[in-house]
Amino acid sequence: MTERRRLRRPSLTARVLGTVLAILLVGGLLVAGSIWWNTRAAARQAYDRILFGAASDIAESIRIQQGAPVVELPVSAFELLAQAPDDRVYYAVLGPEGRLITGLGAARAIAPPTRDGAEARFFDDTLDGEAARFVRVTRAFVERDFAGSVEVVVGQTLRARGAMTTGLMLDALLPMAAAGLLLTLLAALVVRSALRPLDALVADLAQRDPYDLTPMPADALPRELGVMLGAMNRFMGRLDGQVEAMRTLISDTAHQLRTPVAAIQLHGESAVEETDEAARGRALARLVARTRSLRTLLDQLLSRALVVHRTDSVPRTPVDLREVALEVMERDDHAVLAPEAELRLEIGDAPVLVRADAFSLQEAAQNLLGNALKHGAPPVAIGAAREGGRAVLWVQDSGPGPEAEVIARLGDRFNRTADSHEQGTGIGLSIVAKVASAFGGKVEMGRNAQGFRAALVLPAEEEET
Repeated sequence: MTERRRLRRPSLTARVLGTVLAILLVGGLLVAGSIWWNTRAAARQAYDRILFGAASDIAESIRIQQGAPVVELPVSAFELLAQAPDDRVYYAVLGPEGRLITGLGAARAIAPPTRDGAEARFFDDTLDGEAARFVRVTRAFVERDFAGSVEVVVGQTLRARGAMTTGLMLDALLPMAAAGLLLTLLAALVVRSALRPLDALVADLAQRDPYDLTPMPADALPRELGVMLGAMNRFMGRLDGQVEAMRTLISDTAHQLRTPVAAIQLHGESAVEETDEAARGRALARLVARTRSLRTLLDQLLSRALVVHRTDSVPRTPVDLREVALEVMERDDHAVLAPEAELRLEIGDAPVLVRADAFSLQEAAQNLLGNALKHGAPPVAIGAAREGGRAVLWVQDSGPGPEAEVIARLGDRFNRTADSHEQGTGIGLSIVAKVASAFGGKVEMGRNAQGFRAALVLPAEEEET
């Protein structure tokens, strides 16, 4: 069912061509309506002039003889009416009080309707059951033996008008239909040409290795496709980052767990085989220490993977670094790491805003603080401050810190100082470096008059007013 539905789904070419055809069809209907209206008006105007000309000729031929109007029907009037040979004609000459003087073409006398007390000059009626158009022309006489007006009513059916309208419409619509067909063919060629780069993109994607997430070139593409490909490349970049993070997690886990697991197995076997109670107690103590170290390592590995994921997927919001420092200060983790260490919080009254993820910043601050408590000297202080356009979250201990060459390598995974032994893997500071990089900042470490300071430096966010 899904395959059939996919086969029935129209292609992009069909959709574009369908839209073009719909536009041409709607435009053609509008133009055809306009042509019909204009040609109908033109035919109506032309034949109304013929009717008026014939009625005027008849009116001009009226003479007064012996006190009565006499009509000598002119040939010119019938020549005008003969321009519509298929139409039936009607004429009537009416004297005073509507008395018929002469007429032809209907079983009844046709009189114009009245509108607001005035008779219409042109009007529509039926001629023996067929629609017809009529005109009324009035000629007034003021003579010695006759004073009054004589009316001439001339009409004809609408066959010639309809034929003229149809002919004019065909003359206009046939070239337009041919032009529309040509435009449709041109539109098909243009659409195919415009969509040809999509075929190239499909071919490029089909030939790629499943693990190849490098950006696709967009230099030779149209601007619209370049925008789409740019979004695709950004998505592939984020996906590549996620895949790389997954690979790194797997690699780190395999690299870091091998030694602790082997050591735990060795200490466990030693405790089982040891007969001396004191030696067994020492083996169990080493086993517990190794287990705690393994738990810390797993926490750091999972924390780093979570931070990498969140920095690429979680929306960034304004975060006050003072609240981050306060949150880390209020946790009980430092009491486990260094229960006797003196810990101080140093924050001011002004907000220290950045645009980032609060959870990732807390993880970075927690690792900075944990590193200072493990390897530094008390007292230890944590704080946040704004330095110009920079927002700084810092941790400082009172010790001298590592040597310069060791500081240069801090933040690399699995980098250990000479005195850290199994207590440090470098993952904690690598989390800090990853958070700084994700939010456009950096990590600064160095000695000062009070001791050694490690700081997460990020671009400051202006406070909303």
